[in-house]
Amino acid sequence: MSVHANIESLEWESEFFSLSTAKLNFNALAVTPLDTQTLSDFQLVQAKVPASRSDWIDALSALDFQLVEGEVDFIVSLDAVMDSSPTLMFSCRLAAEQDIPALRAVASDVFRLSRFRAPWYQNSDSGRFYALWVEKAVSGTFDHSCLILEDKDGNPQGFVTLRDIGDNQGRVGLLAVWPGCSNKGVGLELMKVAKSWCVARKLNHLCVATQMGNLAALRLYIRSGASINSTAYWLYR
Repeated sequence: MSVHANIESLEWESEFFSLSTAKLNFNALAVTPLDTQTLSDFQLVQAKVPASRSDWIDALSALDFQLVEGEVDFIVSLDAVMDSSPTLMFSCRLAAEQDIPALRAVASDVFRLSRFRAPWYQNSDSGRFYALWVEKAVSGTFDHSCLILEDKDGNPQGFVTLRDIGDNQGRVGLLAVWPGCSNKGVGLELMKVAKSWCVARKLNHLCVATQMGNLAALRLYIRSGASINSTAYWLYR
C-alpha cells in the first residue's frame, strides 16, 4: 500500500537543530504517493499519524520510518468548572524577564527526555528546545503566557505555559513541577491555574497533550477532569 502526503520543510527546526527537517501533512490534496527518493531530500522527516491509521503506519514503516513515541491529547470542558482557583497554600503570578534563567534551567532538566531524542537528535537538544520554549512563552511567543505557582513564602513550585488556539480553546504548552516539589499536589494546582486562565478569557475548553509512556501526566490530567480527545504516534525517517 502507498501513502499520500505533502512534505513540508520545517525551516525553524532545521536551523535550531542543525538538521534539515520536514514533516508530512496528510490531506486530501496530496495526490502523489511518497517515495524514498523524495523523502531523502531531508535528513529527518517527521510523521504524526492517528493511532487508528494502522494502514498509514504500515506504509510508512515500509519507507523506513521508525516509531518514536505515542501521544495522548486530552480536552477539558470548562462549562462547569468549580475548582479553577488555586488553594490558599499557593499563589500564582505571571512570569517576568528576571524569572527566565530559573525557568530555562527547570525546563531543560524536566523535559530532557522527549521525542527530540537520540538517535535522531543530540542528547542536549531536547533540553535546549524546551528551555527556549519557556523563555519565548515569557515574552508571549511560542505560547501567550507563562504562569508561576508559588507557595505562601514565595518559593516557586512549578510553572505552566498557555496559549489561545482559537475556536474557544486554550492549550497547555508546558507544565512542570519545580525540582524538589513533588508529592505536594502542585500538578493539580497548575491545572487549576490553567483552567482559570482559560475561564478569564471566556474559553470553553482546555487542551493538553503528553507522551503515552508518561503515566504521571496521564493520571494528572484524568484527575483534573480531562478526557481523551485523540491518540497518535510519532514516526521519524
